[in-house]
Amino acid sequence: MEEIRVSPDYNWFRSSVPLKRIIVDEDDSKVWSLYDAGPKNIRCPIVFLPPLQYPVYWDILEFCDGFRKLLDHLQLDKVHIFGASLGGFLAQKFAECTHKSPRVQSLILCNSFSDTSIFNQTWTANSFWLMPAFMLKKIVLGNFAKGPVDPKMADAIDFMVDRLESLNQSELASRLTLNCQNSYVEPHKIKDIAVTIMDVFDQSALSHEAKEEMYKLYPNARRAHLKTGGNFPYLFWRQRSMVVYGCSHFSLGIL
Repeated sequence: MEEIRVSPDYNWFRSSVPLKRIIVDEDDSKVWSLYDAGPKNIRCPIVFLPPLQYPVYWDILEFCDGFRKLLDHLQLDKVHIFGASLGGFLAQKFAECTHKSPRVQSLILCNSFSDTSIFNQTWTANSFWLMPAFMLKKIVLGNFAKGPVDPKMADAIDFMVDRLESLNQSELASRLTLNCQNSYVEPHKIKDIAVTIMDVFDQSALSHEAKEEMYKLYPNARRAHLKTGGNFPYLFWRQRSMVVYGCSHFSLGIL
């Protein structure tokens, strides 16, 4: 049984915090789904960017423009961003794109990366839109841990597999396209932003080389190392009752 989905904390959150659906682009098929929780008087909240759930954007700059419009709609001049995996990469690119008129106060980058070339898929990125959904899911699932894992980690994987199953072909293809199209972070454009790098010591889809590259990119970043947690430490440790109080936050989709 999937423990996260039936947990009291998860069900309390889903029953007490409504899911909002917001359209900010001329294309009304691009729908942002988010949860808005916490005190409404905080004007620089935390925004959580997960690995999977976004409107269908096929280009990094297009995503950044859509996210800027979302913040404008929410009347947020600046935000702190917690980005996981692809979410962390997109958070860095958004900070980079808005560096002349900064919108990002700080970044927490969880199991994230700074260069899409680490996935060795840049040459296929433009063909994902042609692939059937089952092939795209197979590509994503190939990065999940295999073999025996901690029961709590298995619950986190099951939860994310369930999220994966809820995505249609274009949603999957666009996520993989953003994840793999040739792009990298230009750190000199975001050098004044406070950065925290969160990663794990056990197995994850992020290679040792990719982690080292992040450390080099942000030599002054705070580091939060977790002994275990796999690809989804924010789910793994959430099950151990790590709760953040006193801050407003927006969660895009379900973390």
